Amino acid sequence: MNKSELIEKLAQRSQISVVQSEEVVNLIYRKMRDTLVSGGRIEIRGFGSFVVKEYGAYEGRNPKTGEKIPVPPKKLPFFKVGKELKERIDSEVNSVSQAG
Repeated sequence: MNKSELIEKLAQRSQISVVQSEEVVNLIYRKMRDTLVSGGRIEIRGFGSFVVKEYGAYEGRNPKTGEKIPVPPKKLPFFKVGKELKERIDSEVNSVSQAG
């Protein structure tokens, strides 16, 4: 599912216009982004959590030339799947593999 599909589904399920649905989805995305940028954590029970992980500087290699290059420290968003979602996906995979 991509963002436009989410907007369409929300509009249908909530019986609101696509424009209103897009505003809601964009508001949620902005709030999530702002929370992560400010160092916060997002937890959606039954789904998972988003955090920002910090990685230290290290020495990498240019794959083309093999030259050593310094890689600066960085922060990246990280998603950790929740227990309920993990179990649900696992049970679906197991039921499909047993049926086949």
